[in-house]
Amino acid sequence: MIVVERTFAVTAAPAAVLDYLRDFANAQDWDPSAERTSRIGGGPIAPGAQWRHARKFFGVTAELTYTLLEAGTGRIVLQGRSEGATCIDTVTVRSVPGGTEVTYRVEWEMHGLAKLATPIMRAEFEKLATDSVAAVTAALDGVQPRRFGAATPNLLPTPAEETG
Repeated sequence: MIVVERTFAVTAAPAAVLDYLRDFANAQDWDPSAERTSRIGGGPIAPGAQWRHARKFFGVTAELTYTLLEAGTGRIVLQGRSEGATCIDTVTVRSVPGGTEVTYRVEWEMHGLAKLATPIMRAEFEKLATDSVAAVTAALDGVQPRRFGAATPNLLPTPAEETG
C-alpha cells in the first residue's frame, strides 16, 4: 500500500474548502495528473455521488470511478476504483487564524500486475502530492465564495461573469 499525506494552509474558510473538495469534478483544476473528470448522474453532491476521473501516469491513462463515501463536518472521504487500483482520499479541515488547515491523505492499493509497480509508483505519488498541494492551494486561495456550491458542476466563472 502507498500512503501519501500532506498538510497545508489556505485562506479560504473551512466550509468553502469542504464545498470545493467535496465536488470531485474540481480535481480537474488541481490534480496535475487529471486528463478529465466528470460527474456520473445528477442530484446533490452527497454520499453516493460519483465521478469518472481519467489520469495519466507514466504515459498511460487510467480511469477511476470515485465515490463520495462521507461528507461530514470537517471531513470528506472519497474512494477511487479501477481494475488496477483502489484508493481512499481522506480530507480533514480545521479552522486556523487566517483560513483553514487542510490535511489530504491518499491510500493507494494496487491490484494484480500493477502491484509490481508499487515501489516505482510510490515516488510518483509523492511528487504528485507535492504538485497537487501547490495547485489546490492556488485554487482555494483564488476562488471567490460565490463560486462554491453543489449547484455548479464547474466552479469556473462563465464568460459573462468574467466580463462583468
